[in-house]
Amino acid sequence: MSAVEHLQELHGLPAFDFPVEGAAGLPEPDAVAWRISVNPYEDEDTEFADVWARFLDTVDPARVRAVILGQWGEAYDNDSGVLVELLVAARDRLTALQAVFLGDIVPEQQEISWIEQSDVTPVLDAYPALEEFGVRGGSKLEFPAVRHEKLRTLSFETGGLPGGVVRGVAASELPALEYLELWLGVDEYGGDTTVADLAPILSSGRFPRLHHLGLRNSEIQDEIAAAVAGAPVVAQLRSLDLSMGVLTDAGAEALLAGQPLSHLEWLDLHHNYFSDEVSARLSDALEGAGVELDLSERGDEWEDEEEGTVERYTAVAE
Repeated sequence: MSAVEHLQELHGLPAFDFPVEGAAGLPEPDAVAWRISVNPYEDEDTEFADVWARFLDTVDPARVRAVILGQWGEAYDNDSGVLVELLVAARDRLTALQAVFLGDIVPEQQEISWIEQSDVTPVLDAYPALEEFGVRGGSKLEFPAVRHEKLRTLSFETGGLPGGVVRGVAASELPALEYLELWLGVDEYGGDTTVADLAPILSSGRFPRLHHLGLRNSEIQDEIAAAVAGAPVVAQLRSLDLSMGVLTDAGAEALLAGQPLSHLEWLDLHHNYFSDEVSARLSDALEGAGVELDLSERGDEWEDEEEGTVERYTAVAE
């Protein structure tokens, strides 16, 4: 199963594809998360802006609670600025909007690191009541520091998350934030985030209501695990996700030697490079304390016998 899939739900609402043509049999406006998407190869003569306008004119926008924006054309050639502009322009019509996801695109349509994003923060400025915001794709992504009183969930799914985005998140004032997920990715695809960039997030007090932290899909996952092992923010968490990256025995040893993690409800370390011995020690230490622990799925690796080196990979890159 791919780590990058179409959303099945958003904000607790099942995803529903708004039809490119026709409007028969539509659900109630507030009963689903509306996915609007245009396939540039199947809908060659259809513009995303036209489908969006028809959506707003067909479904009562004042009752819409969640929207999922998928393909808007060839997203490797046209950035998401058009989506941001359309959302901002509709702010006075989408008055009940609580959740937005930008870039619900799967590898069969386009690789994650080819999705061209933009500065997405105008969406937060336009919707002060927004509670959930997610973005897929890190190319050209910008997130300068913002203040938002209501945002509870923030996620970035990328094969390479720019350090500037992480620094923007870390400098933001998000007093209601409870759930933060960052797919950090690899340097080859723009993932130049350092542990120093994460420091404000890992400190105590930056996000006082945070109870879930995901620092995932990183080629420096061992360094992140070592930083998390002594991070003050861990004490306030109920769940921690360090999955999908290049996490080896070194990272696991850091977690085992660090602060207690037995207060967590669950810890996700799937897609790892652990030895059987270290996996057993993690299980004994954490599952024995009642923590739901995911150690499944060994990551892919390639051994260069001539060079005597081993290449290990994150779950998602290109």
